[in-house]
Amino acid sequence: MTPRRAIGTIPNLLSCSRLVLAAGFVAAGATEARVGLIGVAAAPAVLDGWVARRVRATSRWGALLDPIADRVFVLTAVGTLLITGALSTSEYFVLLLRDIATAVGFVVARSIPRLRPVEFKARFLGKIVTVLQLLTLAAVLILPRWAPLLIACVGVASLLSVADYTVALWRARRA
Repeated sequence: MTPRRAIGTIPNLLSCSRLVLAAGFVAAGATEARVGLIGVAAAPAVLDGWVARRVRATSRWGALLDPIADRVFVLTAVGTLLITGALSTSEYFVLLLRDIATAVGFVVARSIPRLRPVEFKARFLGKIVTVLQLLTLAAVLILPRWAPLLIACVGVASLLSVADYTVALWRARRA
């Protein structure tokens, strides 16, 4: 493997680390450990794309792996907090609103022939939702009185993000 190719795998390894961290979140029982795992998971969520662009090692695989790793970590953490009673069912769905909507949107877009060629890309508002989700997960564990406000912020940001993705998809289909 050439040094450039080896460096190119670093962003993908950072993305994959969130899959391992998700399993760790489920296994960890202590609040401090879970908060630490959220913090550790947040770092690769920022670093993998930055490193890939910095060393010119972006790839289609990496662009697909990164959001999947984000979603797996968030879904696992939110599901764990639901099962342990730290979140209600309605809070669970608010926290996952953007993820559910974009998954449905992706399936619908792939089923409509003129939308199939449109490439799905990360959007700034989607990244904001991910940051808010991670902050909210930490707050649920260590500052539960802030959780309702942060969950509401995630809900609003999710709605704005879904609208942004929809507009971007609509515009891209005309290009």
